[in-house]
Amino acid sequence: MPVRNEAWPPGTPCWVDCQVDDPVKAGEFYGALFGWDLQGGGEDSGGYLMALHAGQAVAGIGPKPEVGVPSVWTTYFAVADADKSAEQVTAAGGTLLVPAFDVMEFGRMFVAADASGAPFAVWEARAHDGAAVYNEHGSYVWNDLHTGDLDAAKRFYGEVFGFTFTEFDDENMRYATFTPPGGSEAVGGINDDSVNGVAAAQPYWLSWFQFQDIDSGLTRAVELGATVLMSATDGPFGRMAIMAAPQGELFGLLDPTTSVAD
Repeated sequence: MPVRNEAWPPGTPCWVDCQVDDPVKAGEFYGALFGWDLQGGGEDSGGYLMALHAGQAVAGIGPKPEVGVPSVWTTYFAVADADKSAEQVTAAGGTLLVPAFDVMEFGRMFVAADASGAPFAVWEARAHDGAAVYNEHGSYVWNDLHTGDLDAAKRFYGEVFGFTFTEFDDENMRYATFTPPGGSEAVGGINDDSVNGVAAAQPYWLSWFQFQDIDSGLTRAVELGATVLMSATDGPFGRMAIMAAPQGELFGLLDPTTSVAD
């Protein structure tokens, strides 16, 4: 099992967490689906739960910042300087939703919306590096932006994080993976939802979790109260499915060990 014990390189998706009405019930759902152990949730942490996989931090679950907003998973990008990154976001046409602030001794962060309105967050690591477990059953394995304007998204994230992009383009899909400066491998992607005329009204980042048997994972998730939005499908990156958890937040399951090429 890969375990990371140092800060992630700048521009890498380094953490995911969800904001829901009832973090405890969400923890029960994801704990049963992924085998997570949940810790925290007290007043000192603002009700925030830390999800552990094999004893290592993998994701967070917390209360919504205000009543009435949708339940969501949020993708965090590693940065060396959150304040400088915030300036780059606004210079590129984004909006700060929550200005940079310190999270006790653990790190510094902010929440923003890109130029199209898709929310994301950044994390400047201090005592907490981000996810220690990744690319493993029950941990996040991929994050991608779903948008109706891939070119505009590439401009924004290229300016903010210095990404380089590799495009995959056919009649059914227009998709670009991104690689941070100095990196040799793609760490996420941007999906052009407008290819089939089904672009979401609100662009969003989708968190994908690795699962060894997608079909059994879907069955279990439905038993636990989830709704399947995209049935298990074989694709170039593996077998995948998308669903909504009982409180409405979207997430994906991905088994990268299988693909249409296999």
